[in-house]
Amino acid sequence: MLNDLSLPNIDETQLDVPTLEKCQQAPAIHKPRILLLYGSLRERSFSRLVIEECARLLNRFGAEAKVFNPHGLPQTDTADEHHPKVKELRELMMWSEGQVWCSPERHGSMTSIFKSQIDWVPLNIGGVRPTQGKTLAVMQVCGGSQSFNSVNQMRVLGRWMRMVTIPNQSSIPKAFLEFDENDRMKPSPYYNRIVDVMEELMKFTILLRDNKHYFVDRYSERVESAEQVSQRVNQRSL
Repeated sequence: MLNDLSLPNIDETQLDVPTLEKCQQAPAIHKPRILLLYGSLRERSFSRLVIEECARLLNRFGAEAKVFNPHGLPQTDTADEHHPKVKELRELMMWSEGQVWCSPERHGSMTSIFKSQIDWVPLNIGGVRPTQGKTLAVMQVCGGSQSFNSVNQMRVLGRWMRMVTIPNQSSIPKAFLEFDENDRMKPSPYYNRIVDVMEELMKFTILLRDNKHYFVDRYSERVESAEQVSQRVNQRSL
């Protein structure tokens, strides 16, 4: 049992005590904005087909879903932020309130096509953090037996991008068997899992999107900002 509850290192003026009331902001009136990314340039890309199924489900759940097409996106460091595809991707990132990522597993990991999309998005763009505090669902398609390497890597990547990755996920083995001649996913437990994931993503997005700025408001950054303000005031007074 602690005998000393004092916090001598704390700046009390910047300490915020979380309460339920602070977490209950007025709900937004627009549809939840969901960006979907896939990781293959193949003409019949199963990660794209999964993403398209997800977009249909999200629209049915009342979201506004947009799919980014990675065709034409240059490799990082071969162009700048003014490239049309880079501008499109970054604008969609900032527009979104939640995201869905789906990559094939290639050589035991996510594809370079998928990773390149994330590599084009810095943590900060002109003072705006395009991914911080936004919800994320991760999925993968497999050419053979079921694996979870890509979704596990995307979870790490999502945390690095400061996103709220939902607990549920989807991994589809032998994806080429799960789609019909019209490129629609067949009924199966794998399809039902995708429905589960999209349903969960919607719930988390609706719950968190209006409170995002409060949830990512940090004591350390408030202290740093207060110190910068104090320094500017002291400089003007000299």
